[in-house]
Amino acid sequence: MILPASLIRTKEVTGKEKWLGYLLGPAGALLLNAVLATYLNVYYTDVLNLTPLWGGAFLTVFPIVSKIIDAITNVLMGQIIDRTKTKEGKARPWLLLSAVLVPVTGILLFTVPEAGDTVKALWVMISYNLFYSFAYTIFNMSHGLMVPLSTRDGTARGGLSVFNQITTIMMSGILVALVFPMVIMPAIGVDKAKWITLMSILSILALPLTLMEYFFTKERITEETEKAEEKSKLSFASQMKLLFSDRYMLIIYGYFLVTTIGTVIKNLGLVYYCNYVLGTYNDGVTQMLVSVIGGIPMGIGIFAVWPLAKRFGKRNVTMVGCALIAAGSLICWLFPTNMTVVLIGQFIKNTGGLPGSYVFMALFADCLDHMEWKSDLRIDGAAMSIYNIIAVAMVGVMTGVFNWMLAKTGYLAPFTAGSTAEAASRLAANGWTAQLALESLKPAADGVLTVAIAQPGTVKWVITFAFVGLETLTSIAAFLLLFFLNVEKTIGKEQAEIKARHSAEAQN
Repeated sequence: MILPASLIRTKEVTGKEKWLGYLLGPAGALLLNAVLATYLNVYYTDVLNLTPLWGGAFLTVFPIVSKIIDAITNVLMGQIIDRTKTKEGKARPWLLLSAVLVPVTGILLFTVPEAGDTVKALWVMISYNLFYSFAYTIFNMSHGLMVPLSTRDGTARGGLSVFNQITTIMMSGILVALVFPMVIMPAIGVDKAKWITLMSILSILALPLTLMEYFFTKERITEETEKAEEKSKLSFASQMKLLFSDRYMLIIYGYFLVTTIGTVIKNLGLVYYCNYVLGTYNDGVTQMLVSVIGGIPMGIGIFAVWPLAKRFGKRNVTMVGCALIAAGSLICWLFPTNMTVVLIGQFIKNTGGLPGSYVFMALFADCLDHMEWKSDLRIDGAAMSIYNIIAVAMVGVMTGVFNWMLAKTGYLAPFTAGSTAEAASRLAANGWTAQLALESLKPAADGVLTVAIAQPGTVKWVITFAFVGLETLTSIAAFLLLFFLNVEKTIGKEQAEIKARHSAEAQN
């Protein structure tokens, strides 16, 4: 099969490659994923009102089961990538397929038909797995390998890692943290048709941008190790033995596991925390302040984090970051309803998140190089499949746990009403109390009122723990794990030896 050629042909990383391939190209799919990470569960609980379905079991069990499927497809995709051999590389070709699949399945997530509970449940399960277990797995696996496969130059690779994260942290962060809570969420409320329109636009945006990532990236490591690749056609069991017998891979996987648990729960709790603990439902201000004021360090860090990492080491600055995340989260946990204190805590926490956000993939690539030096084998696809399994499995498990806690503590979804009289009647019939006085609610353009219900104290505690409590504990665990990750001490020498090996093989 003949694939379109990359527009990057140089042996060294170029500015065009950084800006178009690593900054702008991934923006569409990563933006869609960032929005889904924050709002898909809100769509399920508040728009589709699925929390009570099957006694609360559906939103608890289905994400976990789905992520088991997702884990399997990640393993399969890793094997496929390691066995893909084209002139355009082994991971990049799959970006082409994902460019079409991600938009289509992204739209299907939200076009749940108006039907009985069984039909809704089936549609949600199928569309969720088509997106996460199939389309996004293909994109995420191939996209995730672009930095490790781009170059062996540590400085250039670190720069690409930073550019790669700017997209997620800045571009999608501005939209999700600023535009959504201030403008979009108050405008769409729990109107299903508006949600479908919005998410369809975001899904379609991923198509041209993912194609841009394909055309403006290059797999230099794959080209360099073309002969060595023939030696790396190991069985899956042998690949797993190789990965899990390397102590640095075990440590970095453990670090990623605990930080992912904290991050997933935090992302799930964000909207609920701002709606019910710190502010009021879709007030257009609280979530914006928490996300933007707390996220300012992420913008500043673009210019500071890599110079610090080069001077003090990627591992060391990440450890300091973990300590700051724990301190900032603890401050918020102790004073969860005080806006000023929470904003200070969020600022400290996000300052600590800089190293892990911007340089993690460069550190992961160092571990892959160390394993190649030790074993003379390169199994990028298998290594990335484990990385993605951790990411996707924890999303499913933690989503199920979070929804289970909401259901067990009595979470009450908002409802819509055509008038204050209708809203008052429904509140009285169910014994509920509105979060705000009905007279103060502003109707949408079509006159519909969105009525949020005051949550029980146990629900508020669960939401607070999810957003600011758990990360205190996971950051401490991550700090302790990183203490043993000393891969940077010898990586320069090991990379030089790897290059010498491949040079000798090329001459034979």
